[in-house]
Amino acid sequence: MAIPSNRPDQEITADVGGQANVEALHRVSRDFRSDTLTIPTDAQLLFALKASRGDDVYGEDPSTTALERRIAKLTGKEAAMFAVSGTMTNQLAIRTHMKQPPHSVITDYRAHVHKMEAGGIAMFSQATTHQLFPENGLHLTADDIEPALMLGNNIHIAPTKLICLENTLSGIIFPQDEVVKIGELAKKHGIGMHLDGARIWNPICDSLTELLAPFDSASLCLSKGIGAPIGSAIVGSREFIERAKWFRKAFGGGIRQSGGIAASAEYALDNHFPRLAETHRLARRLEEGLKELGCGILAPVDTNMVFFQPQKIGLSLDAVMARLAALPDPIIVGRERCVLHHQTSPQAVEDFIACVRDMKEALQANGKGSVDKGQVNGDEKEKIDKYTQPKGKTTEAELRKQAALGY
Repeated sequence: MAIPSNRPDQEITADVGGQANVEALHRVSRDFRSDTLTIPTDAQLLFALKASRGDDVYGEDPSTTALERRIAKLTGKEAAMFAVSGTMTNQLAIRTHMKQPPHSVITDYRAHVHKMEAGGIAMFSQATTHQLFPENGLHLTADDIEPALMLGNNIHIAPTKLICLENTLSGIIFPQDEVVKIGELAKKHGIGMHLDGARIWNPICDSLTELLAPFDSASLCLSKGIGAPIGSAIVGSREFIERAKWFRKAFGGGIRQSGGIAASAEYALDNHFPRLAETHRLARRLEEGLKELGCGILAPVDTNMVFFQPQKIGLSLDAVMARLAALPDPIIVGRERCVLHHQTSPQAVEDFIACVRDMKEALQANGKGSVDKGQVNGDEKEKIDKYTQPKGKTTEAELRKQAALGY
């Protein structure tokens, strides 16, 4: 079988991947909900067919070992460990840091480890989480963190044992000089530092070794952004990784013949990682187009996320979502957060902007900016109902104005 073109829109063919997956790739190219939605390409899966097929629980799979060594070298850490998801690698890393309760972890209030991992810190590590609100509305600083540290032997407190940061958070790059200051503060008090680097591949202008230097451990998701079908990695010292492997086994996270999924991640590093610059360019194009129309932009567009606010031009978010979903070639968004990825279609970005422009012009012309569900067919109604989510609570809406949610 011939491996298809290196163009993202042609990387799945009916001959190799089947027509259903050709159509799935097109839908994904117009779906702005998350960069987890990217799908494996024909070439990626054909590459995985030649991977080794050893048992990684016994440490006997060469493809997995090679990927772990590569990631350790890229990040400047002694060792790495492959696992199935970013949630697993975050929680395994936190559990590895935590020795004995009582103990507590400091995070941003928007942090994935706090909000979006099913209470894993409390469940697996028996730790209290102290979520902080950044004074600057964008990212935590050493000045935010220092007063919140639980220090000493007071029997009423759960001492701070770990600081968890996230980079990127809401697509915003965490300033490295501030990370260094926080790291110095942590070291001064003997507190560990963990990075949720689910999207650490996005600040591609910097060295991963430099970005991760202040951290004792980091989780690097391979299925967000760079498009592995499954997988994430923890990096840290050899001693740390050996302990993490123990917990991985206890949590049921050991993988037997992991070579195929490790090879798919290796392919993503070589072939999808270099595309992030184009992903960021498309995100800036979406930001510029929406901003020119008068929409609010809720957070800096440093990488692949655009948080937009159509209310500024008189359009409700639900109406925009519904109109986009009802297009002849639908566009799907997850409320105000738009996430672009290496399979995002440039045409989808232009269609997105054009749709909002048409709604704005219609509103100005006759006062109608929303979709009339009674004037669309049954299939379109189903699309609108499926993807239009309930409005957030008032308190959450206020928080969104202060700083975009990290999800």
